Order: sequence, then C-alpha cells, then structure tokens
Amino acid sequence: MPARRGHTKAVVTKLDIVVDLQYGDSGKGKVAHFLCREKKYTHILRYNGGANAGHTIFHKGVKFVTHQIPVGVFFGVKSIIGPGCVVDPSVLMQEMRELEKHGIKVKGKLFVAYNAHVVTAAHKKEDGTDKKIGTTKRGIGPAYRDKFSRTGVRAESVKSLKPFLIDLYTEFEGGTKEATVLCEGAQGFGLDIDWGDYPFVTSSHCTSGGAIMNGFSPRTVRDVWGVAKVYETYVGNKKFEPKEEIFKQIRAAGEEYGATTGRPRQCNWLDIGMLERAINLNGVNHLVLNKIDVLDAVGVWKIREGKKVHTFKDGKTMQAFIVKRLSKTGIAPKNIHFSNRKDAI
Repeated sequence: MPARRGHTKAVVTKLDIVVDLQYGDSGKGKVAHFLCREKKYTHILRYNGGANAGHTIFHKGVKFVTHQIPVGVFFGVKSIIGPGCVVDPSVLMQEMRELEKHGIKVKGKLFVAYNAHVVTAAHKKEDGTDKKIGTTKRGIGPAYRDKFSRTGVRAESVKSLKPFLIDLYTEFEGGTKEATVLCEGAQGFGLDIDWGDYPFVTSSHCTSGGAIMNGFSPRTVRDVWGVAKVYETYVGNKKFEPKEEIFKQIRAAGEEYGATTGRPRQCNWLDIGMLERAINLNGVNHLVLNKIDVLDAVGVWKIREGKKVHTFKDGKTMQAFIVKRLSKTGIAPKNIHFSNRKDAI
C-alpha cells in the first residue's frame, strides 16, 4: 500500500461519537461544534454520508453550512472524511474555498481517507431522476451502490484528492502517540439503511456502529452523544406530517427548511418510542434535545407514543416526562440536556 500524507502516528485511546436519533436536521453540527470547542480532540472524523448532508454551525457569530468538511477545521484540529463517506470532489473544493474566504484555514487540516468512495457526475445525473424516495439528487445512493458492487471509484484514484489522502490504520494504529477522536455523523437513525423506515432511508450507516466501521476498535468508545429535537422533522416523499395547522406554525417558528436543498421539512410530534429505540441501539450516554423554544413559541407541547398523543400544560412538564421516561434507558438525568436555538448546547 502506498504511503499516505498526514501521518502523525497515533494510538486511539478515546473515541466520542455524535449521532442523530431522528431523521437528520436535529442539531448535530451545533453539538459537534460545542464538543470541539470544550474538549481536547486531536482529530475530528466525519463517518458517513456525503454532500447530501448539511451541518449548520455558528462560529464566532457567523453562520456556516458545511456539507462534507468536519467541524474540526473551525478550531485548527485535524479533520478527516472517513471511508464510510462518499466524496464529491467538486463540491469539496468549493466548500474549501468558501471557508478559506471567510478566514477558516482548511489546507493542512483537511484529509480524506484513501479508501473513501467518490461521487461522480454520472452518479448525480442518475440520482436526478429519483421520484420515489425524495433524495437530495447529490448522487449518494448510486455512489454507495457502486461501492458495494465493487465497481466504484476510490479517493486514491482521483487526482484532485491526492494531496489530502490519509490511511487511517497507519494514522491511529501505527505509533505510540495518543489520539482523542470526535466522530460526527450525518443524516439520522430514522434514515439509517438498516434501522430506518425502509425504503425511505439514506444509503449509509447513520448509527454509532457506523462510526466504528471507519477503522476504530469498539474498545475505544468513551461517550456517545445522541442528538434530537423536541419535535420531529423529515424531508422526503413519504407522508409524515399530519394535516394540522400547528405544524405549519412549528415549521415557521423553527425555520425548518433543508440546509442542503432548502426544501420545507415535514413536522410531527416527538415519537418517544422511536427515541428510546435509537438511544438503546446507539448506546447513547449523553442526550441533547434541541429547539425547546420552538414549542414554547407556538404554545403547544405534545409527544407521540404509538397511536397515543400525550399533551402537556407547558414545556417544563413535558421535559420532566421526557427525563423520567428516558432515564430508564440508562442515561443519567444529569446527562439529558435541553437546548434553545441560541444556547451553546
């Protein structure tokens, strides 16, 4: 195997994972940004998906929307697009230019796993014909299909990506220097290829297990940060939003429009059963529930449980219900965090 650039020869000793517990758009970028600022990581790694994802980040008061580049570049931390991802070189270069234009130094901090697969123009053209699932038309599904049919193109074969290539085994297992890695995911549990609402899913592994598949030992996992909203949103072609005026109000108050496509997100009440399932299957020990201020703004607080809908008199009562219910999954109540849009976490 040819030598790769960017080696620091480290041994992974600690691995934290950020995973979305719903259908994406739950605020993973905000949580990853907070963790990267507050904790000392040597590496940040994006572990699934491609340019179909959009992480909205406020850095030093400025709004950024990233699609493939990990959050570590905002803090000068080595940032890697892992082999669980598919990379669109043209979108990646454009994203780099945009960040550099705003003073975020990317060169020398961004790396791409040599064995990550590449999204081609043919993939995007094919994906543009989708009418069933409601994809982002970014070529993600066809790229993953070719990966698993063993006909895909890997990053090591693309000239424009050669300056960024890295071998993760050599990086993390080839020496004695300790590493602490934050793995940030894309999309969400409800869109996972195996555990989501098939066929209305994405084409990658959106779980904490998907992070480990990027070349880490399960023994290295320290914390799994699960992220959700106190209501749910979904972008795609399946019917998701009940025909009630309140959901239009939630969409407006929460500014629920896709970071990648700009499409309006369908809204619904929080599904507590699905959230419990996602927590258990991902091994979550820290939970962040975002946008509590949105329900406060519309003045309605509800949670779904199967066909039953729980109604609460105010946000504090609903939060108490959530903490009591989810603490049964093993998460310590002190590790369940409720966040407004303006909060750091």
